[in-house]
Amino acid sequence: MKLEQNRIDDLNLELTLSVTAEDYAENRKKKLNDYRRKAEFKGFRKGMVPMSLVEKMYGQSALVDSVNDVVSEGLNNFIQENNLRVLGEPLPSEDQPETEWVAGNEFTFKFDIAENPEVSFELSKEDEVIYYTITVTEAAKKEMKDNLLRQYGSLEEGEAAKEEDFIIVDFEQGETKVEGTYVALRNVAEAARKSFVGVKPGDVLDVNVNEAFENETDRASMLKVNKDELASLDPMFKMTVKNVKTFVNAPLTEETFEKIFGVRTEAEFDAKVEERIRAEYAQEADFRFSKDAKNYLLEKAGVNIAEKFLKRWVFVVNEGKFSMEDIEKDWEFFIADYKWQMVRNYLMKKYEVKIEEADLLASAKGFAAYQFAMYGMNNVPEEQLEAFAKNILSQEEQGRRILDQVENEKTFAAVREVVTLKKKKISVEKFRELN
Repeated sequence: MKLEQNRIDDLNLELTLSVTAEDYAENRKKKLNDYRRKAEFKGFRKGMVPMSLVEKMYGQSALVDSVNDVVSEGLNNFIQENNLRVLGEPLPSEDQPETEWVAGNEFTFKFDIAENPEVSFELSKEDEVIYYTITVTEAAKKEMKDNLLRQYGSLEEGEAAKEEDFIIVDFEQGETKVEGTYVALRNVAEAARKSFVGVKPGDVLDVNVNEAFENETDRASMLKVNKDELASLDPMFKMTVKNVKTFVNAPLTEETFEKIFGVRTEAEFDAKVEERIRAEYAQEADFRFSKDAKNYLLEKAGVNIAEKFLKRWVFVVNEGKFSMEDIEKDWEFFIADYKWQMVRNYLMKKYEVKIEEADLLASAKGFAAYQFAMYGMNNVPEEQLEAFAKNILSQEEQGRRILDQVENEKTFAAVREVVTLKKKKISVEKFRELN
């Protein structure tokens, strides 16, 4: 077999393979013999089918398979012998000549091959990356304290409804009466809300439910009908207010402090509030550092990718799942992630970053704890948390996401030890305005 290499640029080459009959003849013969041993033809004993009949039935398949074997071996040997860092896999050239599959012919195949560049750069204390320190203000502490007290508060009887309150009402229209419906004033359409604010138990209003409750799902639920029945309803209802429910913050008592943070005094409670704010700000600052460090490292590495080839490879390997227009639309994010994976792999190897099972479990437990906290469950037993975390890791997509997150975290931790953190104080408002 003859191979001819045409180096297009540093990352792209075209490889032409010329396959002679001598290259594939023996392999084709073996394949035909194998077909003959296994073939079952009516009128012939197994393994005794005339080769002429086997040739007629399977000659084309044996030819294609044997030539492809030669081509595949030639490609693999070329890649290994030249130590190519192949991007994706070789693709048939777009100007590949049409193949006439006739035994004894010489065949020519052209392949496009792209290489990933070698990533290599050094980091030192001369490399500076900004690390923001977010200032904790009294206003922020008050806001979080109020939010926590509201979170642990309760609904109590109120006199006149305010914008954040609930009312319990009866809807009437002729013989139809819907009793005990909860209405959150914040869900009432803005144009109609002013007529709801200030209502008291016993008040009666004429309400156009289509205008007051624009969300059809909410409207159907309040009127206790199916959604498809709404169109046939007269929207005018008499609404009688039965109760006003106002949300009252949890009181500043030892019981509240104990329930939220496991402390007893308001001073201890305030200290815990500040501690939580600092932890949240530190998490936000770390995330921002990761973003800035990633951009800095990508620029420093200067990774150049054979993007034209990569787009084509993504299109081919996905077998029509995406159009080229789809690929172009998301290309900016895809190529940035592709380059980052190359840079991260280089840094992990350079700084001997290892990912242990314990790292993955700890990250999954953190994610599990966050999910439980979203439902107000802040003290989940350790064994339940661990079981939930292991379940997350057992799911392919979730497990891959956790691995990617841990690799990022440990890589950035290694980078932080090498570069200089240029610390900069900033208000939380300014911090969140950053791009």
